[in-house]
Amino acid sequence: MLWLGALLLLLLPGLDLPLRDWDEGIVARVAFERSQQLGSFADLLLPSYWDAPYLNKPPGLHLLIAVVIHPWLQAGLLPPAWAVRFMPALLASAVVPLAAAITRRLRPNQPMAAFCSAAICLTLLPLMRHGRLAMLDGALVSASGLLWWQLLRAKQHPANGGFWAGLGGSGLLLLKAPTLLPVLAAGLLLLAMDRVLSKRQWLLLLSALALGLMPGVGWHLWHFWARGDQALWLWAGDGAARVLLQAGEGSNLGWRIPVLEVLEGGWPWLPLWPFAMASAWRQRHTPAGRWPLGLQLAMAATVLPLRTQLPWYSHSLWLPFALLCGPQLAQLIQQRGGAVLRRLPWFWLGLGALLLIAAPFSQHWFVIPAALGLLLGGWGLRPGVQSNNRRWRGALLLISGWWLSLFLLMQGPLWLWELAEQVPVAAGAALVRRADPRIPIALWQMAERPSLSWQSQRRLLPLGTPAAGNLQLLSLGEGPAPELAGYGCIKNHNGEDGWQLWLCKPAP
Repeated sequence: MLWLGALLLLLLPGLDLPLRDWDEGIVARVAFERSQQLGSFADLLLPSYWDAPYLNKPPGLHLLIAVVIHPWLQAGLLPPAWAVRFMPALLASAVVPLAAAITRRLRPNQPMAAFCSAAICLTLLPLMRHGRLAMLDGALVSASGLLWWQLLRAKQHPANGGFWAGLGGSGLLLLKAPTLLPVLAAGLLLLAMDRVLSKRQWLLLLSALALGLMPGVGWHLWHFWARGDQALWLWAGDGAARVLLQAGEGSNLGWRIPVLEVLEGGWPWLPLWPFAMASAWRQRHTPAGRWPLGLQLAMAATVLPLRTQLPWYSHSLWLPFALLCGPQLAQLIQQRGGAVLRRLPWFWLGLGALLLIAAPFSQHWFVIPAALGLLLGGWGLRPGVQSNNRRWRGALLLISGWWLSLFLLMQGPLWLWELAEQVPVAAGAALVRRADPRIPIALWQMAERPSLSWQSQRRLLPLGTPAAGNLQLLSLGEGPAPELAGYGCIKNHNGEDGWQLWLCKPAP
């Protein structure tokens, strides 16, 4: 039922907004070129970006997107944004049932804890927002969850669990290869600390794990054979360099960025997290406490040392966060836990009241269901309510109110707020499509925007050293004609939102 809620949230509302810079535009183009190669197996597995080798990420997600968008390519059409995002969103939705499955393995006699872990995943804004973008992060979290769940299953079924854990590892290798190392190491270390497997069972598990990893490892070996040392960038450039060097674009604030992301994105469940960490520490000698605590620490140790940070780098923190907080929410529903934890619903009630009072002064009416959920949920869970049915209804009101607010948020453009940070590219892309395809086009006094190239179906780069002959310049703003040495430029087309296209000819 909760998975259905995730599918509704991720796949239905507002998925057709334009692709954003940078990652979505790049992912879409790589998938587009993979779709053009569906008839050639060898070329299909070698990712390219504007016909040059693409060495930043493996092609796992791009291949799945390519299958979805292929009908549009056959019709000679540019695939819509929702088609590009469909497969990433579908894979990201799996984190909800996986959270329940992992918690059920750790706490087999506490189905309420499993439900609450899944509900927390369902109602975390970062999980639901980033999960519906044409990016790797949602699928990465789901593949990590599959690997950990199957390692837990391996306690009873070493061969079967090991094989499926290996397939989860192959998923990581085909999405973002370096992520496999901390995810697999954390899972194996925690499994070893449980001390439930004999030597023979460990041999079965590791053999099956290696078998499951073969698709991912095989692709990387073949990629190295096909592209040589260039293929190492997937490991060195995308892994170690981001820890040791200032690699790529991003903030230099380091560990502060993921901390801020958790503080901003963990609501309404963030107040549960300190109680959850303390409880897991007290239960560290049992799998129920050791696994969520260990996974949270392992993912934090993976993310925090990165020298440059982007908001979605912290995405891997959210599944362990839900595994920790789910049992605490279940304790609230069942009137267990310490006295301080039991008073937490009063905080939710007060926060809901404040949001409800502030709602008329805001244009964002989608907060009203969340406010009502906090208010009514806090009231139903408050100390002194003895009826289990009333407490259960209070928890459902809190969860459903927050979910409905997220659903309403996704209906409009605000969920993809990065689009408002730059001028929309649609009008500029329309100018490019109308331009003479025989004359080169460059960007004038602008940085590259992959989403602009995607909508134009023509790669647009900042002007370098112009070759002899005519050229076209795409500019933004109502400024004068470009002053280019040795050229005279006249306006060729005038678009909306300040976009202009200039035809520049060599001066006589």
